[in-house]
Amino acid sequence: MRKLCVFIVLSMSYFVLSAQSRYLHKLPVHATANLHTAAAFYTEMPGLPSPFVTEQGREMILIKTQSNVFCWLDGTVENGQPFNYKKRLFGKGMQLQTAEKDFPHFAKTGIHTEKELGNAKLINGRSVAQITVDARPWASSGVGFVAGDETIISVIYGDNRMVKNLGLTHPDMARPLFHFWNISRNFDSLEENKKVKSMIYNGHEVEFEIRGSRGWQESIFNDEILGTGHIELWRELTNEELDFLAQNYVHLHPEHFEKLKRELSCIHTGEMVLFYINRYGFYEGHNEYRVDPVSVAMVFGLRSLEDVHRAAGGDLYTYFTSHYTFNPE
Repeated sequence: MRKLCVFIVLSMSYFVLSAQSRYLHKLPVHATANLHTAAAFYTEMPGLPSPFVTEQGREMILIKTQSNVFCWLDGTVENGQPFNYKKRLFGKGMQLQTAEKDFPHFAKTGIHTEKELGNAKLINGRSVAQITVDARPWASSGVGFVAGDETIISVIYGDNRMVKNLGLTHPDMARPLFHFWNISRNFDSLEENKKVKSMIYNGHEVEFEIRGSRGWQESIFNDEILGTGHIELWRELTNEELDFLAQNYVHLHPEHFEKLKRELSCIHTGEMVLFYINRYGFYEGHNEYRVDPVSVAMVFGLRSLEDVHRAAGGDLYTYFTSHYTFNPE
């Protein structure tokens, strides 16, 4: 009987490790025998990291309500039931799907090679040239998916370089965004007096707002991904981070300094980009819906301010304000 119990424990541990194998940023694993979930609230912050992974591979996120009590919600990133506004289907969608046929190295490792991007001619059967045309401003959408001087491949290439510089993968970037999206699906199940204020993520309190819009936006990639909402995510920079910026970016005009602070601490996007990041390594180009990898790393505490400063070559302001125009052909 003792040997059987050991086998079960080892099997659970292997399952959790396997579920995290696609990520370089590993989440801590904790037993959940005494964990209160769903409608159980804590008056003080629990002494567990958020997020963490249970022995069964479930990814748990701590939320804070407007009445300052806490609750665990399941934010596991996984493939689920279809998510399609047209058909009024509101499942999780294919959150783990990648464009394996067009980007096999990316699908295997979570990062593109320059050769893979340079040779890309089709994505989901559509030419990258036509996708770029549709992605430009005032083509398939008003603001577009890329800036007027960018292409689909130049944007994917530029963000791929930054993600590599950060020592992360595109699934690492998509994961916290999906965590938020997944737990937000459970907000309505909480009591009326327990409105959610924020989520606790890697020691940071991340606040948010979700707004809808009329109709939906079609995808440019010949896939099922649709968008209709606006997502705002932000956190306050710490005093140490503000001191670092003051020391290293003292040369910036006050208006530019404030812009840099916003870029580092705020994300504005739609739900389409969450799927795009994991599936293609596409964060959108330099427009108002862009999810910059540096912003994700900062808001969700995947990397420190010093880390992203170095990854940007010591000039974060130039990094944020420069378009991606190089095509690896």
